[in-house]
Amino acid sequence: MTSYTDQTNTPSTSASELPYILCEDLFKIYKQEDLEVVALRGLDLKVKRGELMAIVGASGSGKSTLLNVLAGLDIPSAGRAFVGGRDLLNMTPADLVTYRRKEVGFVWQQTSRNVLTYLSAMQNVELPMILEGMDPGPARARARELLEMVGLGHRVDVKPDRLSGGEQQRVAIAVALANDPPLLLADEPTGELDSQTASEVFAVMRGLNSELGVTIVVVTHDPAIANQIDRVVAIRDGRISTESFRRVAFQGREAYVYHDEYAVVDRTGRLQIPKEYLERLDVTERAKLRLTEGAVEVLPEGANVEEEDSGDDR
Repeated sequence: MTSYTDQTNTPSTSASELPYILCEDLFKIYKQEDLEVVALRGLDLKVKRGELMAIVGASGSGKSTLLNVLAGLDIPSAGRAFVGGRDLLNMTPADLVTYRRKEVGFVWQQTSRNVLTYLSAMQNVELPMILEGMDPGPARARARELLEMVGLGHRVDVKPDRLSGGEQQRVAIAVALANDPPLLLADEPTGELDSQTASEVFAVMRGLNSELGVTIVVVTHDPAIANQIDRVVAIRDGRISTESFRRVAFQGREAYVYHDEYAVVDRTGRLQIPKEYLERLDVTERAKLRLTEGAVEVLPEGANVEEEDSGDDR
């Protein structure tokens, strides 16, 4: 199995310094009869080991496709995708099955896909461990521990249809972590929940990330996610467009939260300019770039700009 230490241009980099998730120039093309749908268009992404981050974007932007690639459910059409040193483009079918069973936990938006309705919360969490060959005693102890971690230690014997939507998703998180995977992926885990319950689910994820050190990637369309998670990546038209970082500042004894947002420049120098900026500048097919002292200006094609010695027009 190929690792990305064999592929990088910096072989001296230690494994601890390499990103846990590394995607470079990633493409995914779906063929539907005579049509080709390009879901990912040269996407670049790096995620550190033990990081908790979110991917946001409109419907059809490619965020769920990216999550399916990271889960080993979809094979990319081109590019590079590594998770924990595993090359997802060059794994055998047997390797992918092992990867999905042991290396990644997945939480779906629909709770019915995460839990079995005829089993209790405890039995749902036990099941993946028993299928992996763990003895019933240790499996039950581990299941109880996980349910306590997600705040359901008092509901272990309750079946999913007697649990609220938020409680069902917390059981789903415990099920996904049953076999102690280093990566947890969640696709719209709060899409069917109200804002208060969604906040509670994200709080559970933050706690698990801190306590277990598991890397967590959440896909969501909820813009309020920026207030819950420290790093939020926005995807548009199959590429990463912006990254936002949650910061906490203090003014006297008062703490307040603000967000640093950055446009993302990929390895080939491509930069996605927000649509509202383009509309305001009336930039359509072409733009003029001007290098000034400490900045790059983006100007409409027909802009009449005086030449300056310090500028570099292109």
